[in-house]
Amino acid sequence: MAIIRTSLSLISFGFTIYQFFQKLKDSNVLASARPARNFGTSLLLLGMGMLILGIAYHVLFMLELRRARDEMKSAGLIRGQSKFPPSLTLITALALLAIGAIAALSMILHIGPYG
Repeated sequence: MAIIRTSLSLISFGFTIYQFFQKLKDSNVLASARPARNFGTSLLLLGMGMLILGIAYHVLFMLELRRARDEMKSAGLIRGQSKFPPSLTLITALALLAIGAIAALSMILHIGPYG
């Protein structure tokens, strides 16, 4: 959950910084907003990178839990085999990653719903 919170902050700050300085440039308040826009893009990409690593770590952790449970069952330490419920953390992280990817494409290629 901490990875999701931090990634969300980086993605949202990056997108906000990018949009803020783009609007200032569009209204001729600034001659060039390129460095600030690049910084915003960098924050967004950093947030997405952290999120990808967090998702990978979460999936590996869940697989290890399932393996340990199977070992415990085969050793006779537990009787039943219950299913793990769907991971809401993983679902949320994947949704945030999709939103971040759309925002990144919008910022870099100037396409999509945020462009």
